[in-house]
Amino acid sequence: MKLHKLGLFIPAIAVAISAQSAPKAPLMGWSSWNAFFVDISDSLIMRQTDLLGELGLADAGYRQVNIDDGFFGHRDSTGRMQPHPVRFPNGMRPVVDYIHSKGYKAGTYSDAGHNTCGSMWNNDTIGINAGMYEHEDIDAANAFGDWNFDFIKIDYCGAECDGLVEQEQYTKIRQALDRVRPGIALNICRWRFPGTWAEDIAESWRISQDIMNDWESIKSIVDLNAPLSAYCRDGHYNDMDMLTVGLRENTSLTGDGLDNTEELAHFGMWCIMSSPLLIGCDLEKIPASSLEILKNPELIAVNQDSLALQAYPAVRYADGSGIFVKDIVRRNGLKRAVALYNPTDSAKSMVLRFRDIDLGGKVKVRDLSNRRNLGIFKEKFTAEIPAHGAIVYAVEAGRRLEPSVYEAEWGYLPMFDNIGRNNVKYTYDTSSSGCMKVEFLGASPQNYIEWSNVYSEKGGHYSLNIKATPECPLQVRVNGRLYEAHSAADDMQISLNLGYNTIRIGHETSAIPAIDFISLVKQ
Repeated sequence: MKLHKLGLFIPAIAVAISAQSAPKAPLMGWSSWNAFFVDISDSLIMRQTDLLGELGLADAGYRQVNIDDGFFGHRDSTGRMQPHPVRFPNGMRPVVDYIHSKGYKAGTYSDAGHNTCGSMWNNDTIGINAGMYEHEDIDAANAFGDWNFDFIKIDYCGAECDGLVEQEQYTKIRQALDRVRPGIALNICRWRFPGTWAEDIAESWRISQDIMNDWESIKSIVDLNAPLSAYCRDGHYNDMDMLTVGLRENTSLTGDGLDNTEELAHFGMWCIMSSPLLIGCDLEKIPASSLEILKNPELIAVNQDSLALQAYPAVRYADGSGIFVKDIVRRNGLKRAVALYNPTDSAKSMVLRFRDIDLGGKVKVRDLSNRRNLGIFKEKFTAEIPAHGAIVYAVEAGRRLEPSVYEAEWGYLPMFDNIGRNNVKYTYDTSSSGCMKVEFLGASPQNYIEWSNVYSEKGGHYSLNIKATPECPLQVRVNGRLYEAHSAADDMQISLNLGYNTIRIGHETSAIPAIDFISLVKQ
């Protein structure tokens, strides 16, 4: 794979990043589902594989081919899955070998329950009893031993109908995979953030329902992922689903397609939020403008950056627009990637105040989406962002400022999931700072909010203020040291170390109705 170093006033430059020093980057490749559903074949998969190279996509970093639902045939008398006799008459191994011969990795698909999604939603009856439930070991041995795949996406349609418990069943599958080949890459496709347990099992996890081919779907997925930056860490990623760039009207997916502005916004937000990048269109029919977007080396560099961070919402407005930011190249350094995001139906003049993203002095700005330098600015930068648009920038400042506010939606909640197993949640609230708060913390030692990246330039004494429901008692831990507060209204005097600190807020026995943000003032 060619990776790209982000240049601010020069084109992106290819560099090699040491695997020892950087987490594994988000997956890049092509997947069959969005364009073809279950209507796939060995010849179709091999032709799409060829096109990755012919169109220059492999050189851009897209070097995995995922065969989604639709290849199943039947289980033989031993329980072993046989491929579809018409779609894959020569079996799966020749197709996998062909993908490998190109220097790419090959991905496969299954369901955590008895039946696959294709059998339930696409009338593909061969998917009945094709899921992994009660066949975990034999399917793992088949897919990663006999067929020699490298990756698996595991859906949940059948498992939901079977009434299975997510953590238990996915853990069982993980253990079966490891008995065949430890470390096989796994994607949990539960269509919601499944819970913090997923990090121990999978490299990525879906956070939304299936993407549709329209702007409303793109907007809803960005909204769902906005508060989840804390769960993207150490080479584990929030999966925003396969890309619809290039689909236009050539798809069975619901929706009328995206125009060029919407495709650029879609790709830019997937890149800055460090989602896996899986092309979902028919590469035989991809428009030239869509191909150009997918091959943008500077946006890809933001996605593949060695820090492996997800952008968080530094500023959010009641209309859904906002400013997303993340460090690139170096933590707490002078370079950051920024997205000005406008999901509304009208163009919007958006102001990036550099103090809002902890930058000071003169700031160089490069438009990565359109690959052009914009100049040097002080205090702020203003841009006209089109309706349904997002522009991603690289900014390089003269100095880095110490943050004074940490929003609740940037925090890590160990008991958070989006499937209803626990009550704690991020709630949109236009009256809150950043239009979001965290609710239903406390009443358990495990039910807390934690910021692990609280930065102090020199260390020392600080006044900590917590914007929360004032009448509730709080237990605050700063780098493990316990502070007690009768209510959130109390000004708390704490000590921070030089560099990164961890602040945790909860209560072992009392409920905490809501937290909006914390602020720090150096004493």
